[in-house]
Amino acid sequence: MATTINGETPAETAPYAENDKLGPLGAPVSALRDPADLRKTLLRAFASAVRDAQKAAASVDDHMHEAVHDARKALRRARSVLRMVAPALPKSERRAIEQTLQEARRSMSSTRDHAVAPVALERLVLGDEDRATASRVLENAARALPAVAEIKQLVHDAAARAATQLEVLDAALPAEVPWDVVREGIEDVYGEARGARRSAKRSTPWFHAWRRRTKELTYQLDFVAEHSGPRVAAIHGEMASISDLLGPAVDLVMLRDFVETHGQGIPSGELRHLQQAIDAQLADLVKEGRRAARDTFRQKPKKFGKRLTKAVRRDLTPADDADSDGEIAGG
Repeated sequence: MATTINGETPAETAPYAENDKLGPLGAPVSALRDPADLRKTLLRAFASAVRDAQKAAASVDDHMHEAVHDARKALRRARSVLRMVAPALPKSERRAIEQTLQEARRSMSSTRDHAVAPVALERLVLGDEDRATASRVLENAARALPAVAEIKQLVHDAAARAATQLEVLDAALPAEVPWDVVREGIEDVYGEARGARRSAKRSTPWFHAWRRRTKELTYQLDFVAEHSGPRVAAIHGEMASISDLLGPAVDLVMLRDFVETHGQGIPSGELRHLQQAIDAQLADLVKEGRRAARDTFRQKPKKFGKRLTKAVRRDLTPADDADSDGEIAGG
């Protein structure tokens, strides 16, 4: 079924005709080879993320916390698509779309923190006194949780704001998006992730930024792998493993701020002791994550882009034409 955004079905997001999927002879054709098709496919990916945010909003009555999580994840995917086409967009349009997606996602951050904090605290190794302090923090937080109706409205509003950006993106993109644009967009995100990893050694906010950029890279590489093959899928798997590894540490980064925010009425010494316990375990996870990702982020962005392009070319080169480099959407 075609995607409907605000009651309309943008032409660029309509489903593939069967001959577009298979080509006239039934041979698979990658969108990465055709700049016009690549543009359509990227818009479809953005529209798919918007649909997932809308589905999450529709399910909020039955599964509130899952809906918040799914909506935030969908908005992250939409942002990852935006970053892939960013080099082809005017800066004003790119920044406006990015800001809208970011604000929509952040509007649900507090609700998501309330869902994650109890799980993160349960995983921590804590003494009896710290465990009692943690229980008091959670009691305070439960009283501060927004009303269900307010949370539902936040999810619906976030999905609606994301939906408006599809038409904006469609209007702002040029008629063709060659592979070089996508490669450059991925290189930019990789470069930001690489820099954040370096800064994360002494800064938990930078660690959090590193995980966000790595998550976006995972979505981007998943998109490229879907339209290429196993070599790109291997690079995606490597990045996804790093992103998964960083998740528990990011939960502790959030948890430390959560304890401070909801520590009303708890003696400062008890709060500080709990935060020190969090910090000690967070430091180990940060060190482990940075060490595990050393090889993944060793290359400079341009070199990573060349590695990815080579993987795409090899995936798209027929086995009986191994000497040919192939063509990738203007690459």
